[in-house]
Amino acid sequence: MSAAVVHPASFLYPRDTAVAWSAGTGPPISSAMAMIALLELPVALTAPQRSGAAVPELLPLSRRLQAVFASRVETLPAPTRLLLLYAVLDDTGGLRVLTSATSERTGMEDLADAERAGLVDATTGRLVFRHPLTRSAVVELATGEQRREAHRTLSEYWSDRPGRRAWHLAHATVEPTEEDAIPLEEVACDNVRRGDAGGAIGALLRAAELSPRGYERGRRIAEAAYLGADLTGDLRDVPRLLEEARLADGGRAGPLVAAVAAAHHILLSGEGDLDTAHRLLVGAIDMQHQPYDAADPTMIDALYTLAWLCQSSQRPELWKPLHRALGLLKPEVPDQLALTLCTMADPARTAPPVLGMLDEAIASLDREADPVRVIRLAMTSLYVDRLPACGTAPRRVLRDGRHNSSLTVEVRGLVYLGRDHFVSGEWDASEAQAARGRDLGEAPSYQLLSTEFLYQRALVAAARGDEAAALTDEMTLWATPRGVGSYLSCASHARALAAFSRGRFEDAYRHACAISRAGELASHVPPALFVVMDLVEAAVRTGRASEATAHAAAADEAGIAAISPRLALLVKASAAMAAVDHEALDLFEEALAVPGTDRWPFELARVRLAHGERLRRVKATTEARSQLADAIDTFERLGARPRTARAGDELCATGLSIGSAGVTGGASLTPQQREIALLAAAGLTKRQIAERLFLSPRTVAAHLRQLFPKPGVASRAALRDAPADPPPD
Repeated sequence: MSAAVVHPASFLYPRDTAVAWSAGTGPPISSAMAMIALLELPVALTAPQRSGAAVPELLPLSRRLQAVFASRVETLPAPTRLLLLYAVLDDTGGLRVLTSATSERTGMEDLADAERAGLVDATTGRLVFRHPLTRSAVVELATGEQRREAHRTLSEYWSDRPGRRAWHLAHATVEPTEEDAIPLEEVACDNVRRGDAGGAIGALLRAAELSPRGYERGRRIAEAAYLGADLTGDLRDVPRLLEEARLADGGRAGPLVAAVAAAHHILLSGEGDLDTAHRLLVGAIDMQHQPYDAADPTMIDALYTLAWLCQSSQRPELWKPLHRALGLLKPEVPDQLALTLCTMADPARTAPPVLGMLDEAIASLDREADPVRVIRLAMTSLYVDRLPACGTAPRRVLRDGRHNSSLTVEVRGLVYLGRDHFVSGEWDASEAQAARGRDLGEAPSYQLLSTEFLYQRALVAAARGDEAAALTDEMTLWATPRGVGSYLSCASHARALAAFSRGRFEDAYRHACAISRAGELASHVPPALFVVMDLVEAAVRTGRASEATAHAAAADEAGIAAISPRLALLVKASAAMAAVDHEALDLFEEALAVPGTDRWPFELARVRLAHGERLRRVKATTEARSQLADAIDTFERLGARPRTARAGDELCATGLSIGSAGVTGGASLTPQQREIALLAAAGLTKRQIAERLFLSPRTVAAHLRQLFPKPGVASRAALRDAPADPPPD
């Protein structure tokens, strides 16, 4: 049996202890004592624990550490040692607990000897052990009967707290009984809802120890394995726990939760392929008694996991067993699961009818304490542009995951925050989140989620004109043999973006078509929604007018513009790009009139650039300057250098110049000069500029004389555009 985590559970790794001590955040001990502890702690651990597997909160002591710590406890009077034992097993630090629970055997005056020995501190009104290994020594020196008696007494004290009472009763038990195991499993469920994955795993493993029947014992061990994969990130322990679960059940196929845990492990770790995980889980679901119970949380977890596998594959045929299982789910499919399936599977065709229900669910997220529900709603929101509406909930999950040692929750929080940062134009934050997520994901070999952070880094690099090929190649190398089609699409998306940045429109067209062929929105390929404009623009720029028209029409006919303002912007702009000039201008105006598109600044600036290009082509110079100047402003803020340069070229072609050559001495423009130049580029008069910036017309005129020392100067540099002639008064 794996090491149980003692309440309130926390996963403590020797390396974490070392970091705490070296950083000065651990308990105050001498440097010599710390060195001895760091050298000796691994001696008493098992090989898996030394490699990073979960260890008990009360670390076992080697003989040398026993000599150091246990000897100090042994010298204390018996009543004092008993009082300390109650303090360790209760672990709340409350003096009132000790006073009440030990009143017949000891008194608080017995604590004085431990305080004088420097083992504990009670001056703050709470009992604090000065060193964590003292706690281990106290427990090791107690007999088994003393520990059980202490747990029985504490269970009586905590009779009004079912969770604590169940925990203490479970540790007061000698013989396995289902009567003691069931309340402990309920404690585990409560811990999951509160985000305490470590506590849930510890409770399940102890409940498994108390289970008299093999099937229930195996099921609870498998449940702990599933939580290890799905919440804590402890993937290395999952295969061992699953084998324990199988043996506990007499070597039979095992409970459904074992298949769920195995599927998670296969996909997250990359130690198998997606088809294997899919077959394993479908087979386990098919073996369950029919009709399936919609109130069974394990069945619902299995269906969520199967949906995740199917979405990751982007192959329509893998969804068929899931839809068959949903037809057998009674009395009905839970609302949140139905929402997830409609928005993840094939959002172009199934999402619009459920968006109102999804918006209502998202509106309640700020009151939602269950991190699993928050993560699932964020996942549901991803392909229908509802992530910004999720508000602070993903950030709260990220913070709580870090606090509760729920690594998978923390990493998944980073996934959705990173995606949101990119589309909202917070690219520096997106890069920072991706770097942190990559570091966190590599420690437990979370290859799937680590690949997500490669994608996020590749998007920013591609849009900024930096090298993204190494990142996309790494994604493809990982995803191809495992059949993870979603990240093949992600790699193609980043490659298309990079090709646009380099002006390689033929490559951009090829990569966009790798996600969805021209003229259709590929079935069960959600990323196809977000490359509609990429494909149309690349088709137009490579002379494929019919393909551009067909793809714009397919997006329009699918009705995806109703999903979100961003998709409405992209669909209308795609139609404009594919249209002839006199139709295109009206369509661009419609696209830019869509409310709420400022949430997606990069996409909006791309549309402004395309609009400005078309306006210049029809000699609408003043209007073109306004659109191009706004596009440049956004691209510069984002650091999208290739598109800044492209928009600058277009602006120069209208008779405007970019940069510093017109400034005396070649100095850079000041922020105020840049703002004046931008407004002048948009066609405002000197008086209008003065009113807008709260300056005098004379001051504006002076700045403009610096910007335009002589008529007809046109220069391409890196700042802002200045009219070849000053604007009129």
